[in-house]
Amino acid sequence: MIPIDPIAALEGLQSAIGMVKKASKVANDLNSLAPVLGEMFNKRSHATKAMLQAKSDKKGSNFGAALQIEMALDQARQVEEELKMLFMQTGKIDVWNKIKAREAESNLADAREMKELRLAEKKAKEAEEEQMAWLIGGLAVVALLAFMAFALAELRDVCAHTRCGR
Repeated sequence: MIPIDPIAALEGLQSAIGMVKKASKVANDLNSLAPVLGEMFNKRSHATKAMLQAKSDKKGSNFGAALQIEMALDQARQVEEELKMLFMQTGKIDVWNKIKAREAESNLADAREMKELRLAEKKAKEAEEEQMAWLIGGLAVVALLAFMAFALAELRDVCAHTRCGR
């Protein structure tokens, strides 16, 4: 999996939330919010991936960043609720529902992609472990053959100096 910088993801999400808040205050119509809404949803998705990755790493600094991202995601949810109300008030809830449906499709595609990445990582790890097992087995066979050669050489030496079976 490609590492995502949690701090950069947090900063991006916070910036996108700020842009949406500013734009929603000065927007003449909801259509002018489309670019900043898209940016916020993209940044939120990116931040969510970074948070999940940071939490799974269990590193102190990354875990702290994951908690900060979680707080920013909560703030994004609040902004999203405000936007939903704005769409309702202007009679465009159908547009909001379409936006959320597209987001759900995107999230599903992201989930599939993450699942495929995890599966590929698991297969690569299993292949690496199998290679390591073969390497260890091969080294054990070589060591056994070396021991047997050494033992035969010693036995031949001993037999050369004594009367072995003669």
